[in-house]
Amino acid sequence: MTGVAIAGAAECDLGRTGKSILELQTQAVTRALADAGLTLADVDGIATNGISRFSATQLADHLGLQPAWSDSSFAGGAVFEMYVARAVQAIEAGQCATVVISYASNQRSARSRSVTGVHEEGTPEAEWEAPYRPLYPISYYAMTAQRYLHTYGLDRADLATVAVAARERARRNPAAWTYRMGPLTVDDVLASPMISSPLGKLDCCLVTDGGGAVVLTSLDRARDLPRPPVVVLGYGESLTHTGMATAADLLRTGAIDSGQRAFARAGLQPSDVDVVQLYDAFTVSVPLGLEALGFAEPGAGLGATVPHNTQGGGLAYCHPGQFGVLLLVEAVRQLRGECGARQVPGASVALAHGTGGIFSSHATVLLGVDR
Repeated sequence: MTGVAIAGAAECDLGRTGKSILELQTQAVTRALADAGLTLADVDGIATNGISRFSATQLADHLGLQPAWSDSSFAGGAVFEMYVARAVQAIEAGQCATVVISYASNQRSARSRSVTGVHEEGTPEAEWEAPYRPLYPISYYAMTAQRYLHTYGLDRADLATVAVAARERARRNPAAWTYRMGPLTVDDVLASPMISSPLGKLDCCLVTDGGGAVVLTSLDRARDLPRPPVVVLGYGESLTHTGMATAADLLRTGAIDSGQRAFARAGLQPSDVDVVQLYDAFTVSVPLGLEALGFAEPGAGLGATVPHNTQGGGLAYCHPGQFGVLLLVEAVRQLRGECGARQVPGASVALAHGTGGIFSSHATVLLGVDR
């Protein structure tokens, strides 16, 4: 357990908003601060990316801030859980007192999503993978999915149950993109257009605008603020590969190591966790992630019973290019008992796990109620 807590959490507008990235970022930050009972004047730390090469600088300037600490590292969707670790360390070291971690994208409004991907010249991926014109990132996840199904004797219908379950959870979340779309069936998933075998359109995350923010401060200070503090219990991370040619084993992801490091730091184990928020860029991400984090044996992730992705996940709630900050937002809301029809009763420990690239970067955060 650290001496730092999340005191506020919020989404910006989601879906197709017609707003700019900075408008959405401003919404996310100011809403999270209002949730915490704080203002921009309290903020002396910022962690964000996705605006420009100088994302933290640009956001700080836009908000009229001159922070004492910042981070705009990029590691894909895992980086927001990494930001939590950096923010905890900075607050405990006295470098800053109040950190906002935020992200937003207008990719649906801007029609900016690309599925082709571009490898940087001179990298091994450019030499050995790009000539085959893979769709980035789906072709790489598809390779992992094919291996997963082959190794454990499963088929596309088994993976389709992940999308079906995500839609059902999203139908309990009024903010979800698919909230009013009705239930999904396995046959619906199997009939969706094939994108990169074995993954079809409904095996893939949404493409939406959106984002969110969380506010961190010392636990002692958070106890004097309006919302119940959500304590950062532990964290861990792992980097593995950039291209599939350098992945030693497609089914052994860095989530194994980041999860073990987070559990060790928190003094907990998977059986202590009440709810999991897991980056589900594609259907295969869910069983593989639950297995790597210790919630199921290898090959048995589809049967894991731990409540997870309660808001509908990237498959059915929203996916604004990077989803990691919204895992934290939902984890906080679950621990504060604010989730209405999707609330996990009595949730007191939550795990948020972000993944970036093509299972390339992993970061795990354990959060708990203040005891």
